[in-house]
Amino acid sequence: MARTRLTPERESEMYAAVLDLLREVGYDALTMDAVAARTRSSKATLYRQWGSKAELAVKALRHNKPGGLAEIDTGSLRGDFHAALGRADDCQMEKDSALMRGLMHAVHENPDLHQALRELLIEPEMTGLDMLLRRAVDRGELRPDNPALKYVPHMLIGAFAARQLVEDRAVDRAFLIDYVDSVILPALGV
Repeated sequence: MARTRLTPERESEMYAAVLDLLREVGYDALTMDAVAARTRSSKATLYRQWGSKAELAVKALRHNKPGGLAEIDTGSLRGDFHAALGRADDCQMEKDSALMRGLMHAVHENPDLHQALRELLIEPEMTGLDMLLRRAVDRGELRPDNPALKYVPHMLIGAFAARQLVEDRAVDRAFLIDYVDSVILPALGV
């Protein structure tokens, strides 16, 4: 059956409601019934539009994100990282970090959520990051055989996870910029 297109405004409204519910009750307690009630829509519409709770939750997260990393090209790797970090505001970053921590817990019990996160959020980000790093190699900023290249995603994800664990503080732009300049770029020989 063909999907009826929602208006961009209605889609944004629905995604905002899903994110609010995720923050309120967590992924495990999120139901299509609750989303339908919150958005004044039918469960049939939700399933027709998104297919599953996992797809709806991850697309709601994705919708909130600014453009992909692949679009950023300032002419230097440091500039690209700073431009990427400049797109997010601290308040949104804190809310998104809390949400991602909750989802990372739910991933262990929900293989469909894990698959949706990988396909719709993680893989597109990794592709964009690879392009950003490849351009730096092409410009001669990075050696193509630098062993740290393959660990850049791990370093970035580690920054998000470790700040909360080690310092009991939310990740913010200032922390991430300092982390990029102090850890990632030196590891890459920049």
